[in-house]
Amino acid sequence: MRSWLLAGLSILLAPVLAVAQSFPERPITLVTGFAPGGSTDIAARLISERFAANLGNNARMVVENRPGASGTVAADWLRRQAPDGHTIMLIEVSSHAIAPAALQGGTPFEPVNDFTQIGMIGTAPMILVTTPSFPGRTPGEVIERLRASRPDEFTYATSGVGSIPHLGVEMLASTLGARFTHVPYRSGGLMLTAIHQGEGQFGIAVLASAAGQVRSGLVRGLAVTSRERFPSFPDIPTLAESALPGFELTTWNMIIAPPGLPPAVLAQLKASNRTA
Repeated sequence: MRSWLLAGLSILLAPVLAVAQSFPERPITLVTGFAPGGSTDIAARLISERFAANLGNNARMVVENRPGASGTVAADWLRRQAPDGHTIMLIEVSSHAIAPAALQGGTPFEPVNDFTQIGMIGTAPMILVTTPSFPGRTPGEVIERLRASRPDEFTYATSGVGSIPHLGVEMLASTLGARFTHVPYRSGGLMLTAIHQGEGQFGIAVLASAAGQVRSGLVRGLAVTSRERFPSFPDIPTLAESALPGFELTTWNMIIAPPGLPPAVLAQLKASNRTA
């Protein structure tokens, strides 16, 4: 009787084991919804090599940028791809939390049920940045200048309509009772270039995107929006401690796949993500 049960179990598990042993059969595409140079793109390129190495079998992973509509264009494309584990996506709060709730008509996808969730990558702080010539040197001076501004006197840049930088400045505007002119771009990198060049006078950027420009002085980093100061920039205060008590905003990244991913492939991808 025991031998019959074992034989039956081996027959049932054979297709699952075959899928697990053969995956991946070709390079895995890690899609991002933004142009190169932004925080999501940077994160994808940092984790792709380690993620692939954890899969073994000489696995390779390539990053593909599909920018548009704060990541929702890429997400809508992803859900239509074959659920074989060879196409996955690094997302952030813009496409799967803000846009479905904030965009008129929502998104063409349901942010949870239309995808397979592989796992979280982590959370990240934001930072208030301005052009080097912006009036005011300290966070308090800049915030008061923004509070006292005429409607649409100042222009802010973001990585797209419905993105986390867009939400961040709108939160700030609501807190201050002010109104600013929004100029969206296709990535955090382009957003920061615009602020450096004065096309946008300020913005709230993901710190991972802005770190290089802040260090080099291309933009002025005034205050982080996390609850505590960020260890890599200990001299930059939080916005809450320096100007706006209680103001807090962070973002997150996670990896998803098309719906219907085989359980064996999902298990491999989850294990590789945990050790990436």
